[in-house]
Amino acid sequence: MEAGEKKSWQHSLHEIIYESETTAGKIFDIALLILIVTSIIVVMLDSISKWHLTYGQLFNELEWAFTTVFTIEYLLRLVCIKKPWRYVFSFLGLIDLLAIIPSYLSFIIAGAQSLLVLRALRLLRIFRIFKLSHFLSEMQFLGGAIKSSMRKISIFMLAVLTLVIIMGSVMYLVEKDQNGFNSIPDSIYWAIVTITTVGYGDISPVTPAGKFIASIIMLMGYGIIAVPTGIVTTEMALAVRKKQTRAEACLHCGREGHDADAKFCKYCGAKL
Repeated sequence: MEAGEKKSWQHSLHEIIYESETTAGKIFDIALLILIVTSIIVVMLDSISKWHLTYGQLFNELEWAFTTVFTIEYLLRLVCIKKPWRYVFSFLGLIDLLAIIPSYLSFIIAGAQSLLVLRALRLLRIFRIFKLSHFLSEMQFLGGAIKSSMRKISIFMLAVLTLVIIMGSVMYLVEKDQNGFNSIPDSIYWAIVTITTVGYGDISPVTPAGKFIASIIMLMGYGIIAVPTGIVTTEMALAVRKKQTRAEACLHCGREGHDADAKFCKYCGAKL
């Protein structure tokens, strides 16, 4: 009987904490989000010197109140599941742990409380609360496209790195160790800032040859920016095509390009 009561208690707690289908679960999740947002606002306000001097004690008390609540919530999440270690090492589990560790680290490391803004990551739970799980699937879709593009982007970045090293070295020779081009690393820094179209202006060429080279790098920068975008966009288009179609050919007509969930050929009607 006691085991049954314990199981029932854990099951009810699990529905409230992990599920958002029930009324109690929705109230819990929304209240948790409000606490997270409020705690982030408190940390931000505490970083303002004037407010810290006036309300520092209040902010500190509120922060420890939030930390206590989040610690209890974290422990309850471990109690009401059968394999707590899976949650501990899961993505959301690690985020929940990061949300409470900075406060305790502040006893050892000064200024660790500034890391409490990591709690903003917990707002990812809003996708589950408001049943916007399709956004999470789209995030995975985008992540897959970026992952597929990494090899091409890495080669592209290597080419850009080679280019800025060469152009930076040339500018060092052209400007003759003057006008901020005091060393090859400084010149490479200038080339990176210029080719990315950031243009801080802290270093700029003065000689006609230097200005000419700078103009070329600036124009190249506009073209270079479009390359990674094109690579990722292409991978996304390919991923969408793979997602919408299946490679299986119809046994009757031999045609491909069927929808991923198709059971019959859209050309001849035969069963796939």
